[in-house]
Amino acid sequence: MPQADLCYSSQIPLDAPTVLATIEAVISAHDGGAGQCKGRAYPLEQTHHTHVQLKLRLLNKPHRDDAFMQALLEALETALRPLIPAPCIFGIEVGFSEPHNISLTLE
Repeated sequence: MPQADLCYSSQIPLDAPTVLATIEAVISAHDGGAGQCKGRAYPLEQTHHTHVQLKLRLLNKPHRDDAFMQALLEALETALRPLIPAPCIFGIEVGFSEPHNISLTLE
């Protein structure tokens, strides 16, 4: 399951639920087997320069090569840019989860 951490300056009027849902939709469009994206949004009271930073982690699988990751990065930028209020610095980091991790659904 992908994991998205969205950190942003709290003074930005950001619709975090919409941003997180968009991230999940973009991932699903590129990789239908990725599953739900666990998204978390962290509005930060104290920041140096107004910014939005997305860190996205996926499991490392053979089909997720450099071309896949670059295409995903570009699709995220295209989909998210209209949702990020200007002026601000907007960063996206896409990478892989550490090989030794676990994610469980507890019921």
